[in-house]
Amino acid sequence: MKRIQYHKYGGPELMRLEDFELVSPGKGEVTVKVKFAAVNPIDWKLRNGQMKIVTGRTFPRAMGMDISGTVISIGPGVTRFKIGDPVFGLARFKETGALGQAVVTKETFLAKKPDTVSFEDAACLGTPGATAWNGLVDKAKLAAGERVFINGCTGAVGEAAVQVALLRGAAVSGSCSAGAMERARSLGVESVFDYRTTDLSTIRERFDVVYDTAATMPISVGLGLLREKGRFLDLNPTPVKFIRAMFSQRLKVIVCTPRAEVLDNLALAAEHKNLRLPIAEIVPLHEAIPLITALEAGRKLAGKALVGMD
Repeated sequence: MKRIQYHKYGGPELMRLEDFELVSPGKGEVTVKVKFAAVNPIDWKLRNGQMKIVTGRTFPRAMGMDISGTVISIGPGVTRFKIGDPVFGLARFKETGALGQAVVTKETFLAKKPDTVSFEDAACLGTPGATAWNGLVDKAKLAAGERVFINGCTGAVGEAAVQVALLRGAAVSGSCSAGAMERARSLGVESVFDYRTTDLSTIRERFDVVYDTAATMPISVGLGLLREKGRFLDLNPTPVKFIRAMFSQRLKVIVCTPRAEVLDNLALAAEHKNLRLPIAEIVPLHEAIPLITALEAGRKLAGKALVGMD
């Protein structure tokens, strides 16, 4: 088997496409033959060592979080899947490994891929979809009729959040670049603001939920846009913010936390055509390192970047 991995924390020049030995799945785990993996910023943040307090210092370390593929083996106690099932979801956070020909992950980090959803589209859903759901449903308890403002509404998490909010019966406003405003309107965003030319603190409307999916909004601005019982969802966690959130009903710090119920709901939404993220580029595994390097350096795509394993 081949996968992208690295032998110490650091920059993109450390990535290598190398052979690895696939381990057997443990209790509650499954092995997935990967068809497509989606690239996310978390991939290079982990490689850079930004979360090494969690990921540790055992090398080589694999890369990649979001996958679609087929179950090829199951560990003891697995009840959600059988060999041959088409699935999508996330690799384990500590071990990762989606950017490879096969990966072992928790059964609770996967959902069955609906027949009407392509493997390409399914690979896009894991991290953006779960992060959107964690914020709007798990933390904000978003209800029908509420009003939501999504900062960065045409990024991957932002688009997922728009669609989840609409699915919950909310009305959505948001911010994005000028070039993406038409895309935002096509998704169902009612009022769209160009974040480059608009001081978001001057927006007069007040919202029940503000979700900073771009991770660029100051807490003071987010809280200032809220109604009396509003909730500000912050996607840029720091220890100080976690402590502050413990003493505030208005500030919610969001960390992507996949679980079976969330992924099953994403699968259902995708099956009913209520959730889909655009795909901008697909490359084979042997061309993935240059693509990841370019994205890390700031290259912008109008959609997700995928790596195909076949």
